[in-house]
Amino acid sequence: MTTDKIYFDRVTKTFPAGAARRATGGAVTAVDRLTLGVRAGEFLVVVGPSGCGKSTLLDLLGGLSKPTAGQILVDGRPVTGPGLDRGIVFQQYALLPWRTAAGNVAFGLEAKGVPRADRAELVARHLDLVGLRGFAERYPHELSGGMKQRVAIARSLAYDPDILLMDEPFAALDAQTRDSLQDELVRIWERTGKTIVFITHGIDEAVHLGQRVAVMTSRPGRVKQVIEIDLGDRSAVADVRSSDAFRHHRHQIWSLLRDEVRAAQAAERPSTTRTEEAPAGRGTSAPVRAEEARVG
Repeated sequence: MTTDKIYFDRVTKTFPAGAARRATGGAVTAVDRLTLGVRAGEFLVVVGPSGCGKSTLLDLLGGLSKPTAGQILVDGRPVTGPGLDRGIVFQQYALLPWRTAAGNVAFGLEAKGVPRADRAELVARHLDLVGLRGFAERYPHELSGGMKQRVAIARSLAYDPDILLMDEPFAALDAQTRDSLQDELVRIWERTGKTIVFITHGIDEAVHLGQRVAVMTSRPGRVKQVIEIDLGDRSAVADVRSSDAFRHHRHQIWSLLRDEVRAAQAAERPSTTRTEEAPAGRGTSAPVRAEEARVG
């Protein structure tokens, strides 16, 4: 029996064919016999090419979908549906527009049955944790994108789940806000000790956030390799993203992803155009280089 907090045990997820695929492709296998463990208190990042099943993996772990084969264990018990032990933060903030920031953070506490007298203190503590002290009475339309995502994170943390699942939560934000929230998330993780599974297309984001990075193959998704990230003492350098260790891990992950990105791009091309590809060494190098920073 595994001692991991989370364990994907030979998980396969197949989606039935849609109308457009029935004539040619049949069912689509998004994830195939994937095995992966996540340690308690670990920050694990999953990165891979577009369409490799990263978000499917998170949906399965969140209990929003069921595997076609295999099982997912949390603390040794199979996941059979959503649960308060797993908080989820999506790319879209999914805030209730008629509730204030405080009201949105309180939503999960109400669902958990936390008494009103205790809710106010927990809401204030978690808004402070994500740097939103003083914004409790603001409505979502009065907040920036980065602030909305902070509220979403506070909402997921407030009812104290063991595991935080994050599906490209910073993808829609501008670069400066994204970098700031990445730093904030590392700080929150260090303070709370939560087990975090974070999905991203960005190699830089994966290296900056993860203790380990699981690199996935092109569809059907499997784990190609898990990379241990060691950036040393973050406080010893002015910008950890410019450090030699950061560049080393970035190159390491991109080297694993290069062929997977090309395979994913080839699979997406219409079959009628595949015989008209550019000569070797031309036409494909620029798109592949562009994918080096963002692989989806």
